[in-house]
Amino acid sequence: MRIVLKLVLDCEPDAAWRAIRNPRVFRAVSSPLTTFVSLEPQGFPETWPEGVHHLFGRAFGVLPMGEQTIDLAFLRRGKVRMVRDSGEGLSGPLALVTAWEHTMAVADSGDGRTLYRDQLRFSAGAITPLLWPVFWAFWQWRAFRMSQLAPTWR
Repeated sequence: MRIVLKLVLDCEPDAAWRAIRNPRVFRAVSSPLTTFVSLEPQGFPETWPEGVHHLFGRAFGVLPMGEQTIDLAFLRRGKVRMVRDSGEGLSGPLALVTAWEHTMAVADSGDGRTLYRDQLRFSAGAITPLLWPVFWAFWQWRAFRMSQLAPTWR
């Protein structure tokens, strides 16, 4: 299944690029629907480096969702910069998802703001159609929060 968002964020592309690689922003746009703690020895980094990062998630800060990895790659296609996460759920309800590819892309909108595109492709076997509304709603929340926070990223 696939979820696609396209927004114009009220910040410069460089600011959006820094934001989508920042664990604090990741946590801010997810909260309060989901909360995450780092399972890495040093905790969350200031900026995500490429590679695998281990997290534990909770729904609404209390219901355990399980352990997961975020596996990040940074890509560039012309003037478009992208972050791709191909991590996986390792335990709990997160492990029901068997395929995950989340790509965020930023580019100049032409007026100094940011064209932001966000695509999630996922599969969870026979229950995929049941999970789609949950992920769709969560992605709408992320879009709302990103639009709210973007002016502060200057």
